[in-house]
Amino acid sequence: MAAEGGGKEMNEIKTQFTTREGVYKLLTHSEYSRPNRVPFNSQGSNPVKVSFVNVNDQSGNGDRICFNVGRELYFYIYKGVRKAADLSKPIDKRIYKGTQPTCHDFNHLTATAESVSLLVGFSAGQVQLIDPIKKETSKLFNEERLIDKSRVTCVKWVPGSESLFLVSHASGNMYLYNVEHTCGTTAPHYQLLKQGENYSVHTCKSKSTRNPLLKWTVGEGALNEFAFSPDGKFLACVSQDGFLRVFNFDAVELHGTMKSYFGGLLCVCWSPDGKYIVAGGEDDLVTVWSFLDCRVIARGHGHKSWVSVVAFDHYTTSVEESDPMEFSGSDEDFQDQMIHFGRDRANSTQSRLSKRNSTDSRPVSVTYRFGSVGQDTQLCLWDLTEDILFPHLPLSRTRTHTNVMNATSPPAGATIITHTSSNTTNGNNSGANTPGINSLSSTLPRSNSLPHSAGSGGGIGSGIMDSAIATGVSKFATLSLHDRKERHHEKDHKRNHSMGHISSKSSDKLNLLTKTKTDPAKTLGTLLCPRMEDVPLLEPLICKKIAHERLTVLIFLEDCLVTACQEGFICTWARPGKVGLLSSQNQASSPSGTVV
Repeated sequence: MAAEGGGKEMNEIKTQFTTREGVYKLLTHSEYSRPNRVPFNSQGSNPVKVSFVNVNDQSGNGDRICFNVGRELYFYIYKGVRKAADLSKPIDKRIYKGTQPTCHDFNHLTATAESVSLLVGFSAGQVQLIDPIKKETSKLFNEERLIDKSRVTCVKWVPGSESLFLVSHASGNMYLYNVEHTCGTTAPHYQLLKQGENYSVHTCKSKSTRNPLLKWTVGEGALNEFAFSPDGKFLACVSQDGFLRVFNFDAVELHGTMKSYFGGLLCVCWSPDGKYIVAGGEDDLVTVWSFLDCRVIARGHGHKSWVSVVAFDHYTTSVEESDPMEFSGSDEDFQDQMIHFGRDRANSTQSRLSKRNSTDSRPVSVTYRFGSVGQDTQLCLWDLTEDILFPHLPLSRTRTHTNVMNATSPPAGATIITHTSSNTTNGNNSGANTPGINSLSSTLPRSNSLPHSAGSGGGIGSGIMDSAIATGVSKFATLSLHDRKERHHEKDHKRNHSMGHISSKSSDKLNLLTKTKTDPAKTLGTLLCPRMEDVPLLEPLICKKIAHERLTVLIFLEDCLVTACQEGFICTWARPGKVGLLSSQNQASSPSGTVV
């Protein structure tokens, strides 16, 4: 996306930005930080992270926020867009010696106004269970570092469980714990449970049940982040070896993999319906991966440095049916999931997304919104639209991106191409009759036009070029169209390279697992890692510099989105029309020393 204005403007910190929904505004008086508001010297410190929980208290202000800055951990009432932050009264504050908090997670199932369960991971490998409302520390796991001595990279409660939690480490290992069990006084002994392509899972051998219940060894190098699917059944992991690996969590089986364009993958998230996974990392890209097809369907380029966080916006993701439908029955699949989220996750949108599966062939307009922040201090917002998701379906005039196109008029000289077909009423894969395919390339920009080559194989939409593109809407959902060579996708997701095999006798020498190097040259151009020209390239809706230091947090809430940078400032951006009580305050002015 072209930079706005000259050099001075490029370095200017933005306090608002506009999308098709309207204007998002930074609420400077809703900024959370250490009480003294002094920028934190972040050299050598772990990333600032933020966790939210709703305790459902009677006052209607049940949101609570936890964040770490250096050696410190804070717990506040979060007032969001309603009132200014009062930093003088943290509910709980902790300062640690000899180690730093690296990540944390609330148990949304057990949270009440009187008690919350907060897990905190540390740089030396320990995990602490605390209650910041009661100001209690109930348990410390891996206290003697007998289980793992490396930094905790991610900690999360297992969805639907009040006692199980999962912890990943920089060693590349993940451990499943139960808060009710002890960790033992000696180093654990393990027994192989299952192993597969570059991963293995071991159980803990002991006479009495002890932690960890399971030990996962995944890939090479650090396991940087993991995320559970909305239904809690699958687990997506991203590692320093550049691989996304998606597991069936209960069956302990590998579902599919993806390789970054280069470098490690640092962050991962799921779409609200669990059909798509977005990962970001050291290739400066965001990569969209289809869970059903086990393949990359798009990449997004807007960041100028490593992407540190990706997140879907559950509230802006939209589904428009061709005719009204009753959804009262389709919420059943999501009832269990919704319990795991402490916040309202827009049930109607999720149920409609779940409704639109491979058997539901009615025309539907889908737009997934997701965001990313990076070490380049920029926030990017992206729209994943139906021409990317369903390229095998020709778009009729009723299926163009009206929600996108109505937001702006095309620039002078731009051509909007709309393909009309009678096949779309059924929404099936009979899109072979697509007149005008070869005429598209002449109207596209030169950089976006490639010679047509028919695909081979019997995969969905094989040999069919993306058939309708809105080229003039550069601000919204713009993409570079490349002819994709569709291939047959089999369930077992075969590779054309070998990652080596491990003897089952090597359970005590798990480091052998990391010896099998994957040659990047062998993965590039395969389903694992398509070439850049083989998949559509998304451009961000907006790409704004919003901080002085690298960004480490992006969370979408119902009436705002929350970002944080390494200086220790947590910023609240009001959604359009949600400024609330702070609307009368001068948004441009900010207290001395804060980041705007």
